[in-house]
Amino acid sequence: MSTGYTETHATSGIDAPLPAIDTWPNQFPNYEIEISIPEFTSVCPKTGLPDFGTITIRYVPDQLCLELKSLKMYTLAYRDLGIFQENLVNCFLRDIVKACQPASVTVTGDFTPRGGLGSRMVAQWTKSAS
Repeated sequence: MSTGYTETHATSGIDAPLPAIDTWPNQFPNYEIEISIPEFTSVCPKTGLPDFGTITIRYVPDQLCLELKSLKMYTLAYRDLGIFQENLVNCFLRDIVKACQPASVTVTGDFTPRGGLGSRMVAQWTKSAS
């Protein structure tokens, strides 16, 4: 059964140039930071319809903390970006890990129902002990 989705749809937005997420030096060990982005928007790469949802970032900082203004600019760059919800949650995770190398991080995308179907994606990363 063909759904009309192509490899171009599937990879849309994954490698889009996005603003850098800045950091600042962490001063304390062993605590968790939770950041909620309740008005997140992006665009379905196939239909062009908007996707709305809440992105929640929970991380345990190591040496660096995420700087919130740059995170907001990063988030706003998704507003007109065609990208599947599953991919954007994983891109958030990838870019947060790249920016601050936290001890651990979980990114959750909780998306507003469309056509009676809601979706929630969770992506996690933990620094390996070397």
